[in-house]
Amino acid sequence: MTSSLFAASAADLTIEHIRAVAARPENVESLTLEFKREYSTSLLKTIAAMANTYGGLIMVGIVDQAEADKKGCERVVGVDAQDTIDRIASGCHEKFDPPWEPTFIPVPLGDGSGRSVLVIRIDANTAPRPLLVDLQAPIRLSGRNSVADRDRLLQLAREVAGAGVLPMGQNLMAPSLDQDADGQPTADFILRTGVNLPMGEAGTWRPLSEKSVAALARALNASPLPKALLNLVKGGVRGSLDFHPLGHNRARTARLVWQAYSSTEVKHPVEAVVTVKLPDVYGPTPTGPIATLTIDVISRAQRYAVALGETEWTYRYPVPDLAVLLDGILETAVSEDVATELARITDIDRALVAQPRELHLIADRSVPHLLRSEGLQEIPDAGASRGGIFRANPALDLRLADERQEQVDDWLRQLGLDAGLTGMEALLERYRAELMA
Repeated sequence: MTSSLFAASAADLTIEHIRAVAARPENVESLTLEFKREYSTSLLKTIAAMANTYGGLIMVGIVDQAEADKKGCERVVGVDAQDTIDRIASGCHEKFDPPWEPTFIPVPLGDGSGRSVLVIRIDANTAPRPLLVDLQAPIRLSGRNSVADRDRLLQLAREVAGAGVLPMGQNLMAPSLDQDADGQPTADFILRTGVNLPMGEAGTWRPLSEKSVAALARALNASPLPKALLNLVKGGVRGSLDFHPLGHNRARTARLVWQAYSSTEVKHPVEAVVTVKLPDVYGPTPTGPIATLTIDVISRAQRYAVALGETEWTYRYPVPDLAVLLDGILETAVSEDVATELARITDIDRALVAQPRELHLIADRSVPHLLRSEGLQEIPDAGASRGGIFRANPALDLRLADERQEQVDDWLRQLGLDAGLTGMEALLERYRAELMA
C-alpha cells in the first residue's frame, strides 16, 4: 500500500504528490492500489473488494500506464470531482449491503481546468464486513477483484468489530539489554524497529524453507545496514560476519545475525539481529494470523573503547553516527529486496509489507552520557532518560531519501528533548549542511 498517501491529511495531498506516485514504476495496480481514468460501475465492486480484504486506495482521474504509453498522453488527466463523488456515493447506498461510503479526497490539478484527481480511501478497519454487492462479497486479489468463497465469507462474518484488519507496523514488543551474572548490562544500547505482517493462505501453514531464509539473508547483506553498523565503530574491528542463522531458529522462526568481531574481551562491538516469526495458528482468529519482523541493533562501542585501552576519555556516540545508523536501518527495512523476500515468506502481496512506524531505544546509562556533546547542553533538573519509544510520521514514505531523513531527524530531536538536552536541532542542521557542502 502507498502508505504515505493512505495516512496523509487532506491538506498534505497535493497534485505534485499524486503525480510523483503515478510516475513511480513500482506503484502498479495491486491488492491495495488501483488507478481509474473515470467513473465506472466496476468502481463499486473494487471499493467493496478492498473493504473486504486489506483496504486500499483508488485514484480516479489517472490513466493506466499502458494506455498512456500507447496514446502518448499524460497519466494524470483528472475528473469532475463532485459529479464523480455523487455517482459513487449514490451507488454505495444503492448497491452495498449494508450501505457504506469510503473517504473521498479531491485533489485539484491546479491548471485552471476545474478537474481533480479523486483519491478514494478504503479503510478495512472501519468498513462493515462482509460488505455485500448483489448478495456476494467481493474480495481483492493481486490487481483484480474476485468473490469470496464460503470459507472466506465465514471468516469475514466471524470477525470481531473494531479488532483491526491490517497491522501497520505498530506495537512492537519492547527489547531489553542482556545482563551478565551480576545483573549488569552487557551492551551500551539496543535499538529495535520492525513491522507486523498479515499472512497469506499458504503462509499460515507453510514452514520456513532454508531457501527463503537464505534469500532474506542475502538481501540483508546487500542492504545499507552492514555499512551503517561498521560506521558505529569506524571500521576499527578485525572483521565482520554476514547475516547468518544463529540461535533460536525453528520451522516458523528465523533468526539472522550480523556481527563485527574483535580480539578483545568485547567479542562483538556491534551486532544486528533480524528475527522473522510466523504465528502458530490453531483455529480461526478474529482478524487473521500476524507475522512479525524485528530488527535489533546492539552496540558495545563504549565498552570496546575501554577494552582497547582508551581509558583517558569515555567514548560517546556522535549524533551523526546515530543518524547514519537509523537511516541504514530504515532504508534496509523498506528496501525492495528485503520487502520482496518478506512477502514471499508470508505469502502476501509486496504492497502489504508495511513500513516501520516505531523505534525503541534502551541504553545502559542516561542519554546525555551516551552522546558526544557537540553543542548539546543539559537542562538543569530535567531528569534522567535512558531512551524511549519513538513513533514515526505515517504520512512519510520511508522509501524516499528526503522523507526518511526527515523521520530520522525527528527521532533524534525527540531523543534530545526527552533526555533534557538543548542544541539537537542546531547540531542536526550543521550535520546536514556539511553533507550538502
